[in-house]
Amino acid sequence: MEISEFQQVMRRTYVDRDARRGRDATFRWFTEEVGELAKAMRTGDQADREHEFGDVLAWLTSLANLEGVDLATALARYAMGCPKCGASPCTCEFR
Repeated sequence: MEISEFQQVMRRTYVDRDARRGRDATFRWFTEEVGELAKAMRTGDQADREHEFGDVLAWLTSLANLEGVDLATALARYAMGCPKCGASPCTCEFR
């Protein structure tokens, strides 16, 4: 599935519910999912990690929908490699 298709599915499925919840509460759900992903990366198996990565992506997409951000457009800056140095792989100094 393309990112734009996924964003459309998330919009159809959740935008009304997310709008009622509001941006701030939806952001808090997103951050909670990031915490669950961190835990799965430390202690979970592959299935746990896949589940949590999916949840993080879903909540991020819900936030993008609430903010009117097209994720395909937002990601386009990475299409040719690193947006800072322009190279792929990135040649920026590692910090």
